[in-house]
Amino acid sequence: MILVEAQSTWTVNILVRVLLYLAQSYHEYFHRTSQDYYKSRKVRMPKPELYVIFTGNKGRKPDKILLPEEFFKGADIDIEVKAKVIYESDTDDIINQYIIFCKVFNEQTKQHGMTQKAVTETIRICKDRNVLREYLLDREKEVVSIMMSLFDEEQIMKSFIRSERHDEARETAERMIKMGKLSLDEIALCVPSLSLDELRELEAEVMQLV
Repeated sequence: MILVEAQSTWTVNILVRVLLYLAQSYHEYFHRTSQDYYKSRKVRMPKPELYVIFTGNKGRKPDKILLPEEFFKGADIDIEVKAKVIYESDTDDIINQYIIFCKVFNEQTKQHGMTQKAVTETIRICKDRNVLREYLLDREKEVVSIMMSLFDEEQIMKSFIRSERHDEARETAERMIKMGKLSLDEIALCVPSLSLDELRELEAEVMQLV
């Protein structure tokens, strides 16, 4: 059983995610193969291989990361999780080409933002550099479509986070208004994400409920 996750930002939290992915994958495997791990008969388990494809710069980062070392100061604990980290190299295999593709994409999003131009420029540059060239020539429209959908998902998530933060700010301001100890100008300093006009509207709503 091979589990692979790619990430562009370095974090050892990947070990926690890998542990959870592995447990879920084994659970699904036992269900699919009709094996009962509550019975005395030993179940069959595929050998796990855990990899992290890091698309950023290696620097002094390790070639493998271990759960006890990263989270428990190397203590002898009852859970052992080890993930091998794959970085950009001099090889011409498909994984290395994928890493280069991601790095080119990161450079283009810095120039053009999360836009279709960033995607099309990434594809053009990679085809010129013979990176995933055959795949991109054959499936360019599909790649553009998939990557644009990822943009949409990211924008939805950002919008959700902004909405959650705005709701929290309104709740905080509403509590302050009900306490009646601060002026709207003072509340605006405490909750800078809300304008004075928004605070006035909120104050009017609160007064109607009194």
